[in-house]
Formats: sequence, structure tokens, C-alpha cells
Amino acid sequence: MRIDLSGKTALITGSTAGIGFAIAQGLAAAGASVVINGRTEARVSDAVQRLREVNPDATINGVAADLSKADGCAALLRQVPATDILVNNLGIFKAQDFFDTPDEEWQRFFEVNVLSGVRVSRAYVPHMLEKNWGRVVFLSSESGINIPEDMIHYGFTKSANLSVSRGLAKRLAGTGVTVNAVLPGPTLSDGVMDLLRPGADKQGVPIEQAGNAFVKAKRPTSIIQRVATPDEVANMVVYVCSPQASATTGAALRVEGGIVDTLT
Repeated sequence: MRIDLSGKTALITGSTAGIGFAIAQGLAAAGASVVINGRTEARVSDAVQRLREVNPDATINGVAADLSKADGCAALLRQVPATDILVNNLGIFKAQDFFDTPDEEWQRFFEVNVLSGVRVSRAYVPHMLEKNWGRVVFLSSESGINIPEDMIHYGFTKSANLSVSRGLAKRLAGTGVTVNAVLPGPTLSDGVMDLLRPGADKQGVPIEQAGNAFVKAKRPTSIIQRVATPDEVANMVVYVCSPQASATTGAALRVEGGIVDTLT
């Protein structure tokens, strides 16, 4: 299968590192003109430069905007008024006990992980409908189905991503615009590596080994018994954004190594 996204523009939120950057790289390699997004000019400029080095023939642009705020979304829309592909990747995570998580933290996670995707989807999908072609992808998580006891506030937002994705897909029934959710499991992103590094250094083992040990201890139902790579998640997203995925919509597509022990 050869995925060709030439002539398409793809916007990936929260894409200066980790899974988001891998998605941007995959879409650029497929021929799409890519827009990188992050909160600061420095991180965006660095990500744009790194992506251009890997894909020298691709059209790569960047927009610094905090999409957890309405004015940040408005700033993004002014610079990128339309896109064919929207990947709602922006998200944060943090382990914290339910009884130690204040209202402000619940609100922060909701603004970043849920409302950012709602805002930009509301802004960009009408243009897709005018062209009768578009792809919207929400990055959820296996934690949206298998709620972690030490990150209930995070799992809640990832469940919300699934609800918004499915509902929006139904709202766009009969059109050429598809909406799907992709559910990674533990993935060796920059943020996860930062969490694993102290323990890995203390034990004198590679981060990958520490990640695999985490999966076996904390996600024992994993079938692959290891952390995934950002590229493995990105591959699913690139496919969902392709013309070949035209009959895939309203789906929750799992790239979590079989952690969720269910047939569907």
C-alpha cells in the first residue's frame, strides 16, 4: 500500500516532540504539507528544523499557540485558516492520587486534553465539508477504556476524546469527512522517557528496558509485553488520514499492544 497525501495540508497539535512529531514526520513522508504546533516559538522552530532535515522536499510550517486557551486557538486559525487533515494530538498526563487532585487540575486537564480538540475541530471541519473531504483524528489512550487508578483525571479526559470523536463522526454522516480516535498504550515518547529516566539511571539499565519492565508490572495484560515506539502509533494515524481509509470512521483504533482484554 502506498499512501499519497500530496496536495493535502495536515495540522498536528502538540507536535514538537514524541508521538505528535512522529505523526508529523509520517504525514510529511506521505507528501502532505505539514503544520507543526507547540506552545513556544523556540520549540516550534526547533521541531520544524528537525523535520525539514528528515524530509527536505516537504513543505513544513510551524505555529506557536497555546491551544488550551480560546485565544490560542484563534491565533492558530488566523495563521492556518484551513486544513485537510487535523490530528488532535495535544495532551498532558501526570500520575496523581484522586484525593490529591484539586478542581484546578481537573480543569487544566480538561482544557488541554479535551477542549483544545473540540475548539479546533469546530473551526476546521466546516472547510473540510465544503470540499467534501477531510480527516480528523483524536489521540485518545487505552487509559480512556482501562482507567488507571493513579490517573483518574487523565483517564476521564481520554474517555471524553472517544465520546467527542464518535459523536462528531455521526454528526458528519454521509460526508467525505471521517473522524476517528487512535488509542496508544505506554509509548516511549519524550514525556514517558523523562518519567522512566531516574529509575533507569538508578538501576543502570537502558530506558527501553525500564519501559518494558513498567509494562509487565503495571500493564500485565499487554500482549506485546513492551512499550511501543512513537513511530508505531504514527503509522496508524497516517493510515487513518489516507484516502485508503475512506470507510473507517467513528472508530476507536487501538495501538496499545493488546492491553485492553476485550474482543472489540
